[in-house]
Amino acid sequence: MSIEETIKQLPKIEQHVHIVGSVRPETLLWLNKQGEIKLPYKTLDDLKDFYAYQGFEHFLNVYSMVNELITHEKYYEIITYEMLQNQHNCNVKHVECIFSAYDHMHRGLDFSDMVEYINKGISRAKRDFGITCNIRVDVVRNYGPEIALMLLDEIKTNGNNIVSIDTGGIEEGVLPRTYAKVYEAAREQGLRLTAHQGEAAGANYVWECIEQLKPERIGHGVSAAQDPNLLSKLTRRGISIETCPMSNLRTGAVKSLKDHPIRRFMEAGVKVSINTDDPPMFGTDMNTEYLMLHRELGFTAEELYNIGLDSIETSFIDEQAVSYTHLTLPTN
Repeated sequence: MSIEETIKQLPKIEQHVHIVGSVRPETLLWLNKQGEIKLPYKTLDDLKDFYAYQGFEHFLNVYSMVNELITHEKYYEIITYEMLQNQHNCNVKHVECIFSAYDHMHRGLDFSDMVEYINKGISRAKRDFGITCNIRVDVVRNYGPEIALMLLDEIKTNGNNIVSIDTGGIEEGVLPRTYAKVYEAAREQGLRLTAHQGEAAGANYVWECIEQLKPERIGHGVSAAQDPNLLSKLTRRGISIETCPMSNLRTGAVKSLKDHPIRRFMEAGVKVSINTDDPPMFGTDMNTEYLMLHRELGFTAEELYNIGLDSIETSFIDEQAVSYTHLTLPTN
């Protein structure tokens, strides 16, 4: 067996993937026919131009346009199921998916109904593929802390399988301290804490995030590599980084994969996971992420396997629901 075949067969954990960002291109074209809002794309070739980003803000605009196509809560079942089927095809055993609820609620969709359909997709995928999945709610910085607190109330009463919260969306200009009370309330509510940070803003944002929000994991964290003292602080506090290499390349957070700081994180003692973020939007999947790290940064199969083991340790997994007996390093 070649090393690349071994890497494909490695058991994997996905900590950072957006449900909406996982819509298959074929499903996106189908959604485009369902509602009143229509994007000017009719073929898979058309979508190549749609997914050609000029930067992070342009990517957010494209992501928002995909959001607008989800005009009924029931669409979440098929999107979630297909996301997990794609993950299963890359030998992913557990997924922590990101749900940006208010992106749809302000258009009239119901929180509890969306969660119900997401969980239907998760249950079908577990039955068909044996893969497990939990949900984290991205409160999305664009909407402000009042909306975030309202979402925490929704989670209290309609929180089936929701285990954590996150802050994504626009980063530059929205100081992490803005969400300090939200994170304190979520912590008191028993939710686990993550935060998109250091993707489109400097290391000072990551510093403020870990001091004010006290997350257990940082999503992306690219700019943290600029500050050795910050890396030391992350290591001492046991805060891990959900790296998303191909996403960072596509949005311009790094100029090339060779520039990606994942090795610097690891050399500083920071635990990392490898993730796809928005896989069809970035032309990636978990096998591609692993293979590109092997090809561009020289990661061995054993190093990638050990990252998988660290990902189990830093994931918000119900150990009663997941068996780790299958997480062994493939041999020739």
